[in-house]
Amino acid sequence: MATDARPTRPTSENRDYDLLKRAARAVGVVFLLVGVAGFVPGITTDYGELTVAGPDSEAKLLGIFQVSILHNLVHLAFGALGLWAAQHWSSARLFLVGGGAVYLLLWLYGLVIDKDGDANFVPVNTADDWLHLGLGLGMVALGALLWNGRPARARAARNTASRNR
Repeated sequence: MATDARPTRPTSENRDYDLLKRAARAVGVVFLLVGVAGFVPGITTDYGELTVAGPDSEAKLLGIFQVSILHNLVHLAFGALGLWAAQHWSSARLFLVGGGAVYLLLWLYGLVIDKDGDANFVPVNTADDWLHLGLGLGMVALGALLWNGRPARARAARNTASRNR
C-alpha cells in the first residue's frame, strides 16, 4: 500500500498553537534567567544581605527589585513550569493566562501589605509591585491574543464536517 510521504503543510491554526507554546517557553526562560541572576553577586546588589525570606533581605536584583532566596527559588520554579507547560498549547495557555492572573494578584498583594511586616515574606518592594502588574498584564495578553479561541472553532468545524458526510 502506497503512502503519501509529502509533509503536511502547517495550518494557520498550528502556527498559532506554536506561537502560544513559544511565548510560554520564552516567558519560562526569562523567569529561569531571573531566578539564576538573583543568586549572582554583582547582578544582585548587596548580595551579602540576601536572606532566606522576609522583609529583612536587602539584596536587590539589578539594584532595583528586592529578592531573597525564596523569591529566587519561586522564579526558578515558575520558569521550569513555563518550560513544562510549553509542550502543549492548552498548558501553555493556562500558564500564560493563569500565571498572569497570579502575578496580578501578587501586584494587589504588594499594594496592600506592610512592606516592613511579616506578610512581606517573599519579599517584594514597590518596584516589584509594578513589575508584577506589567508581567500579569503581559502574560494574560499573550495567552488571550495568541489563543484567540481557535481550538473551540476547530472542534466545531470538525464536528460540522463529520455531520455533513
